[in-house]
Amino acid sequence: MHFDWVDPKAALHRRAFLGAGAAAAVFGFAAGRRCVVAADQRWAMRLSASSINFSRLPIEAACERIAALGFEAIDIWSAHAGCPHLDDVQKRLGPEGLKELLAKHRLKLYAFSVYAGGYPRYAELLGKAGGGVAIRGSAGPCEPAEMVPRMKAFLESLKPELELAEKYNSYLAIENHGHALLHTIDSMKAFVDLNKHPRLGIALAPYHVQAGQERVEEAIAACGPQLLFFYAWQHAPGVQELPGHGPTDFTPWIAALAKANYRGYVNPFMHNEPPPEAMSTALAKSRDYLKQCYAKAIG
Repeated sequence: MHFDWVDPKAALHRRAFLGAGAAAAVFGFAAGRRCVVAADQRWAMRLSASSINFSRLPIEAACERIAALGFEAIDIWSAHAGCPHLDDVQKRLGPEGLKELLAKHRLKLYAFSVYAGGYPRYAELLGKAGGGVAIRGSAGPCEPAEMVPRMKAFLESLKPELELAEKYNSYLAIENHGHALLHTIDSMKAFVDLNKHPRLGIALAPYHVQAGQERVEEAIAACGPQLLFFYAWQHAPGVQELPGHGPTDFTPWIAALAKANYRGYVNPFMHNEPPPEAMSTALAKSRDYLKQCYAKAIG
């Protein structure tokens, strides 16, 4: 995957985590390279899609649909809400089979969503398939006065998983969620301030930001360079969760991503997806809408 971004912390810790002369294959940057964005260089939006939105189909058919819709990359889900894809890949295809499948459809591997099963279960598969971002949740909620010590303890608890991320050349992204430790913008700021690991960041779910009556643009700014995954997902009922279907104007979000020089993919998303044909139609509308927002945001 071509991901021309170097986290400033990753640059500082390159020898410790990558070794002299090694390449960080997940984000596709060469060792020692620095990405300097000129003032007049236009930020490029790239789109991915999640396999769970086609969970009624086998992984081969899900990849075919996502590629046919023009998405560049895929986020493959473990068994949340019964999605069969990641477990099927692990048991039946293996890393080489997954690479062949993605190559067939010209899809890049972006992420494994491992809310069910956990990252350690899939770490080796992700690494051997080329590396990517593993997305998981945080921990239980806390009172604001407890935020810093609780966040410190949570980050400390991630050390074994981050060792796996180093071993398998991958990244760990923690999703914000309602009634969780990582939820409010203040909690995101605490995470960013305390996190010193170059392979750890945030998967930002605007659905939950909006549910907490906070501004998504502020959340993007709070995450900054530690933003590893972005769900294009609004707080609305049913298919209106998708971009271009519900009431939210995504243009300011895209502008905020550009301002933050976000180097991941923009991933339109919803839960409780409709049948495949309707899902394809809905995602096509979201794809076109996001491109329109990009044109308005970037000019």
